[in-house]
Amino acid sequence: MSAKRAATDYGTGIPPHEVEALARILLPEIQAFFESEEGQREFAEWKDRHKAEQSGAN
Repeated sequence: MSAKRAATDYGTGIPPHEVEALARILLPEIQAFFESEEGQREFAEWKDRHKAEQSGAN
C-alpha cells in the first residue's frame, strides 16, 4: 500500500484528490495572469533574463 501511495503523491503526503482540487482552482487564475498584459510583460522579462543567464553560463 505505501508503494502505491508514494507513486501517487510524489513524496508530498498530499492526497492526489486534494492536489487536483487545488489545480482546478489555481489553473484558471494562472492562465488569466499569463494572458494579461502584465503577465505577458513579466514573462517577456523572464525570458530575457533567462536568455542572458544562459549566454553568460556558456
